Amino acid sequence: PDARYNPKLPKGGLVVRVTSKVLGGYEEPENEYRRIFQTSLGRDNLWISADEHAALAKGQLLPSLLKRLARFHLVDNTRGEPPMWRENEIQKFEGKITNGQLRATVQLKTAKGDRGYDAQLLGNVEAKNGKVTRLDVVAKGQFWGEGTYTRNAPKGRFPLAIAFTLADGRDAVDTIPPQGSRGWLPGYIR
Repeated sequence: PDARYNPKLPKGGLVVRVTSKVLGGYEEPENEYRRIFQTSLGRDNLWISADEHAALAKGQLLPSLLKRLARFHLVDNTRGEPPMWRENEIQKFEGKITNGQLRATVQLKTAKGDRGYDAQLLGNVEAKNGKVTRLDVVAKGQFWGEGTYTRNAPKGRFPLAIAFTLADGRDAVDTIPPQGSRGWLPGYIR
């Protein structure tokens, strides 16, 4: 198979399950189909490299992980395939882990300002014997805009939450590569 379309998790890396949900802001749905879209969840996987895994186990957040998380996973994928963020659209992403608690602030915005996300991240990271054993983080904030394949977003700013949970490898979906890596793994995990 073509390795570009059958990527494998880097050795020593981690898989994190990513789930997103729009928490409000929609107008009353005009039909059942629209209601289904308004209540749907987005689902993806975040891949963490071996170096990032080792740093997380020591309570450190590497810039490469923050950048990947922002660009490819702080998106509204609840209604379809979202546009990913460009590096220059990450206006701010500051975070740290203190005594196992992760806190971060992120501001993402397109040059035109027609799409963005201002959010806080809060969660827990635990490690044992140099390996992350728990990662539970939630990003929650105000999102605005939509993409070509994510039409019918709520108007204006709306609350969007994104949960990150360490995968245990027991579910078949844990083997699915991240959406942002499709055909471009070296650009995704660098």
